Amino acid sequence: MKNLSRFRPEKSLISILPKISGRNSTGKITARHQGGRKKRYYREIDWKRNKYGIPGIVKSIEYDPNRNVDIALIYYQNGEKRYILLPAGLKVGDIVISGEKVELKPGNSLLLKNIPVGQSIHNIELFPGRGGQMVRGAGTVALLLAREGGFVHVKLPSGEIRMFSRDCMATVGMVGNADHRLVRLGKAGRKRHMGIRPSVRGKVMNPVDHPHGGGEGKQPIGLKFPKTK
Repeated sequence: MKNLSRFRPEKSLISILPKISGRNSTGKITARHQGGRKKRYYREIDWKRNKYGIPGIVKSIEYDPNRNVDIALIYYQNGEKRYILLPAGLKVGDIVISGEKVELKPGNSLLLKNIPVGQSIHNIELFPGRGGQMVRGAGTVALLLAREGGFVHVKLPSGEIRMFSRDCMATVGMVGNADHRLVRLGKAGRKRHMGIRPSVRGKVMNPVDHPHGGGEGKQPIGLKFPKTK
């Protein structure tokens, strides 16, 4: 069982997440198998980590229904509150800080040019000041491999080695909740609570509904056998 704090989400950092149900602005379904999920609140995450030099204490660790990783509520010394992705090993009561020269411990953020080669990182910016966009999923981690001129070489979870500007921010450590991939939902109802409707095979539909539909009995579905053009 995960050690989640028994707190309601911070009211100043949440907003109601509208139900789109896979429809566009005219109401037409553009993404299938969506709809009917539980009412949700969006938690505003601090992707930029731009509270430079101001220590913050981890007040609570909370579940976020909008992502596969837990989040940590940070109380900064100046009174501001923010949510961050929970790195592996970060606990309630720990101190996190962002800046030029800060300690290399999980949850701290600094520029790539100040991170030593071989360090594990996550929540990496693609462009300086835009906020973290890479390596944000549960259990993911990137590795800083080398420096070259104004860039650094980072090995991403996919195995790709990519160049980032040395002035981009990144957070030290691995993203938490690495066991997310082992979760079994257990029943169809839990999938419906998440807003995922049942998917139906094309070959069991009628010809009007799908190129594979229609015919007598079971039909093959390869490219040779569509029922419509």
